[in-house]
Amino acid sequence: MQRSGYGHDGIYRSLRPSLVLPKNPNLSLVANLFTNVSSFSNKTAIIDADSSQTLSFTQLKTQVAKLAHGLLDLGINKNDVVLILSPNNIQYPICFLAATAIGAIVTTANPVYTIAELSRQINDSNPKLIITVPELWNKVKGFNFDLPAVIISSSNITASNPKFTSFETLMEAAGQVTELPKTNVKQSDTAALLYSSGTTGVSKGVILTHGNFISASLMVGMDDDLAGELNGVFLCVLPMFHVFGLAIVTYGQLRRGNTVVSMGRFDMEGFLKAIERHRVTNLWVVPPMVLALAKQNVVSKYDLSSLKGIGSGAAPLGKDLMEECARRLPHVSVCQAS
Repeated sequence: MQRSGYGHDGIYRSLRPSLVLPKNPNLSLVANLFTNVSSFSNKTAIIDADSSQTLSFTQLKTQVAKLAHGLLDLGINKNDVVLILSPNNIQYPICFLAATAIGAIVTTANPVYTIAELSRQINDSNPKLIITVPELWNKVKGFNFDLPAVIISSSNITASNPKFTSFETLMEAAGQVTELPKTNVKQSDTAALLYSSGTTGVSKGVILTHGNFISASLMVGMDDDLAGELNGVFLCVLPMFHVFGLAIVTYGQLRRGNTVVSMGRFDMEGFLKAIERHRVTNLWVVPPMVLALAKQNVVSKYDLSSLKGIGSGAAPLGKDLMEECARRLPHVSVCQAS
């Protein structure tokens, strides 16, 4: 084969090594995530930029194990659907991982959905449990259903109905549990039912398997693996209800042993403060955020020297804007996802 990648047979092949995917069919995305946790057990896994809470990888695994047992105690089983309605926070990945660890299917909803939009997704996905936060409870309580709910963060909401419980109560009830429950979850099992944006009509549920999450995380991390890039800190301001925030940023980077900094909503000062405070190395953003980094004077007030890479997606990023952002942050590689 020639150096250009074109072979004598006229076929172009990448010069990069082939991606090797796990062959074990009995591998869940959670098992895949925690396979090598002993090699970075004390490293910080997740930081909540809004509350300053942190979890090491060992603590994350324990929290996931406790909640997984708690969900089983609530009667949630394999293939049951669990709906998460929440902004980004440190509990979001715990809830996602705990549900998928027992073979349940997670469907995620946009916190700014109208009641009509949320109702459509509930009717379509038929969840057996809703996980939400107190500030979004008013959107949920008006529905004519009798579903159990887990409320993230202690709240008097849980006292109003015996079917409601708090995240903290479930964790406390698990006691000294540290190991994940033994379940029969395969790569081919459905892990998530994520809904499209609706730009081409009514929002549709998209099935993602455990194997999809595993392969996507390996693909997105391949360049960094080849380059020997370790100990990254990725700011997750993209919503975790979206596939990019959930699968690529959160799951993909945790699987590599990197730190994920969760941010509930974007505001420029908070965004810059989080980068400076937590020494963020990588950002995945959307074009308006790149525009703000390139244009706003407030950027110069903060130490962004830790940044190595900015990736933009969701919409095209013009060459001029990319170059302007690169001039503003000359030590940072600026790219866009195709």
